[in-house]
Amino acid sequence: MKSIKLSLSLALIATMAFAEEKSSDISISANMSITSNYVWRGMTQSHNSAAVQGGVDLDYKDLYAGVWGSNVDFSDDKNSLEADIYAGYASELEGVGFDIGVIQYIYPNMSDEYNFAEAYFGLSKEWEKFGLSAKYSLGIETDDLDPEDYWEVGASVKLPYDIGLAASYGDYDNIGTNYLVRLNKSFEKFDLSVAYIDFNHDTDSSSDEENVVATISFSF
Repeated sequence: MKSIKLSLSLALIATMAFAEEKSSDISISANMSITSNYVWRGMTQSHNSAAVQGGVDLDYKDLYAGVWGSNVDFSDDKNSLEADIYAGYASELEGVGFDIGVIQYIYPNMSDEYNFAEAYFGLSKEWEKFGLSAKYSLGIETDDLDPEDYWEVGASVKLPYDIGLAASYGDYDNIGTNYLVRLNKSFEKFDLSVAYIDFNHDTDSSSDEENVVATISFSF
């Protein structure tokens, strides 16, 4: 009987250890931020007003999934919320990072007019103080919408005092182009950033935008 109890105890310990090891492959993280203006691909999504944003991410080895949300303002009374759901696979091959995934943009009260999805593929390369990135987003056609494709390239540099400098340029097919220059500084779980963002509309210059955006983010 003692040997049976010992065997059961050892089996239970081994099972718990295995479960703990497996569960350690899964990580959950969350983020929150307050920004002076929610700007997406160069265009304000909050009518040049402040936004509160947050999300939760689940990672299992190289797989990930998450949800993110923000208040929005499209100068009408139809909707005030954006919720994004995404999933993908991110890893590294020969020192080059890659990210493949899909994202669904959801506006609860404007489903037929605004909801759309994209599939995306990104590449990145990091050196000690310099980084390069590129990303292509393919709009997924539905019965209600045929979203345009978007591509973006970027670079980042680590400056003295742990200050980061980043710049990017993007082109939204048949909509417009944008570029961004951003400075950021991290303090443990906090991140402060200031960005200048410029948007040039392809056909309507009255829709061009220039914004200076300050953001404070917190991750946990």
